[in-house]
Amino acid sequence: MDSFKNEVRDHVVATYETVREELQNGVQFIREAWVLILLLLSLIAVVIWLAKPAPPTHVLMGTGSAGDSYEDLAKQYADYFKKNGVTLELEQTKGAEENLHRLKDRNDRMQAAFIQGGVVASREQAQGLQSLGSVGYEPFWIFYRNDLFDFNAAHKFEFLKHPISIGEPGSGTYLHALRLLQINNLELTDNFKTLSNKDAVEAFKNGTIDTVVMVDGLDSENVQTMINDPRARMAGFIRAEAFARLLPIYHVLNIPEGSLSLARDEPPQTIQTIAPTTNLVIDPQMHPAIQLLFLQAAEKINGGRSFFASYGEFPDYKESIIEESDVAKSFYKNGAPRLMQYMPFWLAEFLNRMLILLLPLAAFAYPILKSMPAYRLSRVRSRLNEIYGALKLFEQELETQYDLSQHDDYLKRLDELDKRAQKLRVPRSVVSEYYTLRTTIDFVRNLIEGPIRARNA
Repeated sequence: MDSFKNEVRDHVVATYETVREELQNGVQFIREAWVLILLLLSLIAVVIWLAKPAPPTHVLMGTGSAGDSYEDLAKQYADYFKKNGVTLELEQTKGAEENLHRLKDRNDRMQAAFIQGGVVASREQAQGLQSLGSVGYEPFWIFYRNDLFDFNAAHKFEFLKHPISIGEPGSGTYLHALRLLQINNLELTDNFKTLSNKDAVEAFKNGTIDTVVMVDGLDSENVQTMINDPRARMAGFIRAEAFARLLPIYHVLNIPEGSLSLARDEPPQTIQTIAPTTNLVIDPQMHPAIQLLFLQAAEKINGGRSFFASYGEFPDYKESIIEESDVAKSFYKNGAPRLMQYMPFWLAEFLNRMLILLLPLAAFAYPILKSMPAYRLSRVRSRLNEIYGALKLFEQELETQYDLSQHDDYLKRLDELDKRAQKLRVPRSVVSEYYTLRTTIDFVRNLIEGPIRARNA
């Protein structure tokens, strides 16, 4: 039993001494190689900063015209950003055309906006833009006066001959309305009014127009005002499937009988409409972490079941004209990084940046780290060799120019070399070399003291 206790005690003592020695060696190494360590840390900091700087804490987003669904949706995004420590500033614009122009302008601070699918009609127009995907449907809403047109006449688009608002120039509504007129070989006439959706709603109320065309979300203030107006009734697209085949940017949506207003039985029968998607379009220079935050917000805000969308249908990449960002591709394939699912945004983003840079940094730092022990040994051996060199010269001087009267001076010079050796802190790997030097110094001291001892004898 005593032998077992002694063995355990020996192991504990050996472990303690080893740890203490390694700590002492580490402190000594830092003292000796602090320049090299500082250089390594500086280079790592520069690489991290240049490779992937920290995300901004302030982002500007365009919302479109007043009363549109984008306004309320953008506010929900702003609240989500605020909870994650980022300010999403919202700026009202005239619509899609202005948003696209400003997103392409590299001197403009705007970095994100909701854009209706189909507004960008060609690859050339999409240059300088990227998409984070679609976040919902924006149906065509055609509201007409129910006291002027019966249901059947309305669905034959008889109202096109009366004052009708088709949106203001530059808006998504206007661009989509023009596209449908063109595909039907219809031309603009004086009865087509270019009003903003908000102004069109007011004009409908005061009777200056008889029909309002809007391309907007169901929850927008303007759409809800028209749905709840007892004088308004919605027309459907009797050839919705044809429009969707000829113009693939459109999706066919069903509006069941009475689903808009059970009290007024609106619509009086199930109808179809067509809808582009709402796309989250960004400046390609947007920081990847901010793109991830937008995608997470979209998943939180737009990912549930809605009137037109099934659960989990959005966000998704449904618009093929604007290039999908690499961050969005990874998000739709793998989801958000796990760290961002369990940590605050700023902490998860920082750790994620560190993990992404870990491998290249390790490859960069490995040669330096590997050289550090050799660097220390080289410095220690260099100092040992300096003393050896001085000792060798001193020994040669004794052999060729020995002067007994200089005996005390010789010993003093030798003591100085011995003190230099004693001040050295050496790792275990060169302890034998250190004591060999000390032994050699004693050997030379004996050479000096030999003649004195012989004379005294």
